[in-house]
Amino acid sequence: MKCLINEIAKKDRAKCLNEKKEGFRRWTKDHITETEFIITPDTRNCALSDTYDCFVVGSDQVWNPVYRRGFSVDFLTFAPEDKRIAYAPSFGISSIPDEFEDDYRIWLSGMKSLSVREQVGASMIRELTGRDAAVLCDPTLMLSRSQWLAISNPAILKPRSPFLLTYFLGKVPRDVRKRIRRIASRSGLEVVNLASLQDKERYRTDPSEFIDYVDSSQLFLTDSFHGVAFSILLEKPFVVFERAGNGPQMGSRIDTILSTFGLESRRWGLVRDYSDIHDVDFSHVPSILKSERNRAL
Repeated sequence: MKCLINEIAKKDRAKCLNEKKEGFRRWTKDHITETEFIITPDTRNCALSDTYDCFVVGSDQVWNPVYRRGFSVDFLTFAPEDKRIAYAPSFGISSIPDEFEDDYRIWLSGMKSLSVREQVGASMIRELTGRDAAVLCDPTLMLSRSQWLAISNPAILKPRSPFLLTYFLGKVPRDVRKRIRRIASRSGLEVVNLASLQDKERYRTDPSEFIDYVDSSQLFLTDSFHGVAFSILLEKPFVVFERAGNGPQMGSRIDTILSTFGLESRRWGLVRDYSDIHDVDFSHVPSILKSERNRAL
């Protein structure tokens, strides 16, 4: 009976994840123009070089070998070296595993222009290639609050009463769950867990609804880099937790963004009491955002 229950739960989770992916595909179709062809490590298409002035790579953890397993396309190896540009890609880890070092050294050396989104990433590039890479802001930060809200949609399941939003991509330890309930109780807020499979309907949230959830919340608790990024963009009181679990630690990106915007105090360990949780000064953020965007451009 236990095996049967586990199998049913497994299929239920898989169905929920597929439905979430489908929501992302629909969002992508509406908002992102994609080519009809697919580039692989074997692609050698001269017409591509003739058609485009440059090729740009820049995405969340696109250079993380744990996830991508050293995928050469992520370093634009199909394009001429003088047209390869990296705009703020993320490694998501603090060191390159030995098995990938040689390939990464060659691929990074073949980039015309190099930038990353975390300070640790710049240090790794310097160690591997001797090159200096600029640390630039995440691409999501290049758009304004009004531009993001323009493509948001009201979340169908959003509470009518004030709520506390959580978005944890790692495990949520029992003591953290207890603290969240305590914070919500003291603040008079309903708890909405956006990345929990315990709430299958909200787990299916697409990017447009995600923006609305963050913007509508009274407090946002997360272990996610982009949770922090959208909290800053939308000037939403937030607290960031360390990522729990046995997987690779990805705090370097969060370290960089908190330092850039002078918001290091928003780490859970530095929030001294419950009154501090809701009290965030964002008055200095617009000028920093303007400066970072100009530097990136």
